[in-house]
Amino acid sequence: MKKLHNLTKLPSEFIDDPKFESKLRTKYLGSAAGSEKLYINIDYVKPGGKSVKYHSHSHQEEFFAILKGNGLLRFNDEEIQVTTNDFFAKPAGKSIAHQFINNSDDILIILDCGTKSDDDEVFYPDENITYIKSEKKAYKDSKLIKDWSSD
Repeated sequence: MKKLHNLTKLPSEFIDDPKFESKLRTKYLGSAAGSEKLYINIDYVKPGGKSVKYHSHSHQEEFFAILKGNGLLRFNDEEIQVTTNDFFAKPAGKSIAHQFINNSDDILIILDCGTKSDDDEVFYPDENITYIKSEKKAYKDSKLIKDWSSD
């Protein structure tokens, strides 16, 4: 073990939106601890916010646990209510799309873990866009899209 870390003392370089001014803040625990094959994040989603755009991964396997709060899991075109202590795993596969939506009045806190894969392709069905991680490029109908963001 390189170093013991604390969630409340995480350096700001490992926190997306440290002041929590947007609808989503992410703490990158795995990166802070030096994880090489796994990512481990905690996502904080404000009421009305979304964890990410609705998407699937070709190679990345993921695990999610609701640490606190209530929300909606959009999973393969189903909407499933989730609450504190719910968890599930999502195997890799383009046909397994997912997204969390906070439809409550409190912050939704999600443990988000998974495998890192440089060969991963991320598919965004709502936009019909595929992001190729190894190229750091997005495509729609096989045409390159410039200035596209997964946010």
